[in-house]
Amino acid sequence: MEQALISGVAVDGDEAKITLVGVPDRPGVAAALFRAIADEGVNVDMIVQNVSHEGRTDISFTAPKADVPLLRTILDRVAAATGAATHQVDDGIAKISLVGAGMKTNPGVAAEMFEALAEQRVNIEMISTSTIRISCVVRAADADRAVRAVHAKFELGQEPAAAPRAEG
Repeated sequence: MEQALISGVAVDGDEAKITLVGVPDRPGVAAALFRAIADEGVNVDMIVQNVSHEGRTDISFTAPKADVPLLRTILDRVAAATGAATHQVDDGIAKISLVGAGMKTNPGVAAEMFEALAEQRVNIEMISTSTIRISCVVRAADADRAVRAVHAKFELGQEPAAAPRAEG
């Protein structure tokens, strides 16, 4: 693995993890959910749909904490319209991102990041990858430790300062 590809580690503690639980697994449900959210001007980031069990699934995503009150209203409406069981909001999370070029074309980058977190006993709740970043949702209480572990694993120079805390 070429260390020069990695440019830094970022942390975002200003997001919440939202889950629509017990969603009927049929075409159009995700479209209805994310159309309703988009129509209200809310930006979402990481999106994960779980494997279906008995015709139902869960859809989780991250969004700004400031939008949680609006999201609760949207999710109540979408759950009723789609037949989803309920929704959950978890604002005790942080997103840790390893940033650099060629993430997908360099085998082992994700494994190294996940190993760094595992070595510090930091549990990963969600994962998202792209060509320029690998992001993991972790507990907010673990954010500083997670950033330091990933920073050290990729030998990014001087030890990072404590992760900034989001207001709110």
